[in-house]
Amino acid sequence: MGDMSGRTVLITGASTGIGLATAKALAARGGRLFLACRSAAKGRAAVAEVVAASGNHDVDLLDLDLADLASVDKCARDFASRGEPLHVLVNNAGVAGHRGLTEDGFELTFGVNHLGHFALTMGLLDLLVASGPSRVVNVSSDAHYSARTVDFGALRRVTRPVTGYAEYRVSKLCNVLFTQELARRLAGTGVTAYCVHPGVVASDIWRKVPWPVRPLMTRFMIDTDRGAETSVYCAASPEVASASGLFYDRCREREASPRATRRLAEELWAHSEQWTGQR
Repeated sequence: MGDMSGRTVLITGASTGIGLATAKALAARGGRLFLACRSAAKGRAAVAEVVAASGNHDVDLLDLDLADLASVDKCARDFASRGEPLHVLVNNAGVAGHRGLTEDGFELTFGVNHLGHFALTMGLLDLLVASGPSRVVNVSSDAHYSARTVDFGALRRVTRPVTGYAEYRVSKLCNVLFTQELARRLAGTGVTAYCVHPGVVASDIWRKVPWPVRPLMTRFMIDTDRGAETSVYCAASPEVASASGLFYDRCREREASPRATRRLAEELWAHSEQWTGQR
């Protein structure tokens, strides 16, 4: 997977699930870790767990609420003020089965899974370029294959279905589109971008799916350690150092959905810039 000594990594949603497993794996490889979490209490517990599991004490906590663009901006500024390099950004945090709007009025799943991460990445982009070679790893899902397109009007409304799975699929397509467009725009800068399917993982992302649907959904899912493997691979492996904009599943390249077109990616980017104020 590669040695991470001397490499600084920021992981979103690292207090539980795949993010926590990713943090443990990268810390064990010698990385300097920043865990960006919404809950300070859960974040402190995660830092202690990563240190105990890896023996690496170079682990710090950042406050981040991806459903609030002001919090995202503050997180990026707080990190930049530390004078640290940033070699790997793992946009891991995600929600599914939630109903509601973000603080800024966006459908919650889209707002957290894509828009908050877009704003964070753009807020840290100069630092990523200055620290190159560096990487951005976006955790998507093979659920993106069943999303037909992105209805930009619907992204300002609360989801109607109970499970919110249609909105989840769209948000995961947005992760793929963002990765592809980011790779195009950063070609030649030393920053590479990757999008991963972690597998169907029994993680906390499904905690808001109502009973009895949730136990049925998670019964045959894989554990979080296996779910973190492809994120760790794209963050650390020298094998993908020259690749960018690709979709990975089980540590192998996989063709993304044909609906992930350049035209749709450019349209998503334009809306995301407008909605976040990030250019």
